[in-house]
Order: sequence, then structure tokens, then C-alpha cells
Amino acid sequence: MERLEGCKGCTESVKVTPEKLERLIAIAVKGRTAVSDQEYDRRMDMCLSCPALQYGTTCRYCGCLVAVRARLQDSICPFPVVPRWC
Repeated sequence: MERLEGCKGCTESVKVTPEKLERLIAIAVKGRTAVSDQEYDRRMDMCLSCPALQYGTTCRYCGCLVAVRARLQDSICPFPVVPRWC
């Protein structure tokens, strides 16, 4: 598969169902601290309006699934120069 220029971890064929995304979040949060629903929504609003969001799920700068990263307390936004949230 051809890699999309600028994206570190995905190709055009990447598709993540909402159900799979929820399972991945649950796995990532296990044993870690999650942010509140309010903070998660705030972070996701910023991610969803970010020009680096690809396929509606993936960050172009780090290749992560933004919903997973936004849920974890110890995560920061990988946006260059100034993170959009931390």
C-alpha cells in the first residue's frame, strides 16, 4: 500500500469503526488516568477542527487515533510549535 505523504501512520485504506475505536480507547485507558468527559469533548473539538486531522480519526503529525490520545490524561497534542491542547 502506498503511504500518504505527510502522514506518519496511515494510508488511504485506514478505516476505524466507532465500535473498534471505543475498544481501542478502553484498552489504552486500562491502568492509566483518563480525562473527564468534558475535557475529552474540549480536546476532540480542537482535533476535529484541526487541519492535520485525516480520515476523521488520525493525526497527521503523530499517526495516532485522536480519540485515544485525547482521552488520556498524560497526552498532549503533537501539533508543531504550539500544541492545540495539553
